[in-house]
Formats: sequence, C-alpha cells, structure tokens
Amino acid sequence: MARPRTIDRESVLDSAEKLVQRQGAAALTLDAVARAAGITKGGLQYCFGSKDDLITALIDRWIAGFDAQVARHAGPNPTPGARAAAYVMACSQSDATTHARMVGMLVTLLQSPRHLQRVRDWYAGWFHDCMPDSEAGRRAGTAIFAAEGAFFLRCLGFVEMDGAQWQNVFANFLKLAS
Repeated sequence: MARPRTIDRESVLDSAEKLVQRQGAAALTLDAVARAAGITKGGLQYCFGSKDDLITALIDRWIAGFDAQVARHAGPNPTPGARAAAYVMACSQSDATTHARMVGMLVTLLQSPRHLQRVRDWYAGWFHDCMPDSEAGRRAGTAIFAAEGAFFLRCLGFVEMDGAQWQNVFANFLKLAS
C-alpha cells in the first residue's frame, strides 16, 4: 500500500497568496488554489477544511510572521515604548512582496466580517499597551498609528518614497516611540 502524499500547508498558503496577488481576491477559490498548489481539491479540503478556514490560515500566518519579526526587534521583556519601536521597525522593513501580500489580504478581509474581526482583535492587543494616561503610552500609540499609516499608504501606491525617504520617515517614528 502506498504512503499517502503529504501536503505542505505553507506551500499551499504561498500559492493562495500568489493567486490573490496576481488575480485578486475573487480568484481565491478552492479549485484555483488546488490547481495553483498542484494538489487535488479534496486534498486541499482535507488540509484546510473550507475556503473560510484557508483565509483564516492566511491571516494567522501573516499575524504570526509579523509578531515574530517584532519580537526579534523588541528582545525579552520589552517596555511598551520598546514594543512600539519594534513595531515601527518591522513596518519599515517591508518589501514589494509584503506590499502585494497586504493589498491582497485587505481585499480578502473585506469579504468576511469574521476575518475582519480577527484583525481588529489583533490590533486591539497592540494598542492595549498604549496607555492614554501616560506620555510614553500616547507616544507609543502615535508611533504605531503613524507607521501603519505610512505602510498602508505605500502598499496601496498612494505615496511613493525612495529608500532614503522611507528610512528617514521611520527614523522619526522611532524617535516618537522612544
């Protein structure tokens, strides 16, 4: 008896992201993802369950990746200001692939209130540390908002900056967070 083929979840998620980047969120169907990943639709459903579960896995992967990047910058037991600075640093280090991924994810989020709520909850966790009753907390929250604004403006193509301009803007955000 042959051993069942193992499906690499990360590879399938890569295929799903690329599909959304190239063709838009409407192209994200189980059939299309299975074709792009080189697996059967049944294998995809066995691995993820439903399209909704696939989208949840994409969102969870993005959140985990970003949180890990922030943790690397923040170090052990960071203060709220150090966490905000690490968040700003993670936003500043995005590339064209990240930008395309985020645009695709934004479009995908708009299709589902449940997924949108997952991201809202994640942001709420970040802003929980930004206490409005302290100057340091207010500055940390402002730095995170500023970094997110710059990140999304650039991802959506509303603002064009060369690398030096981008680094200068984020250096100012880091000063604000500290």
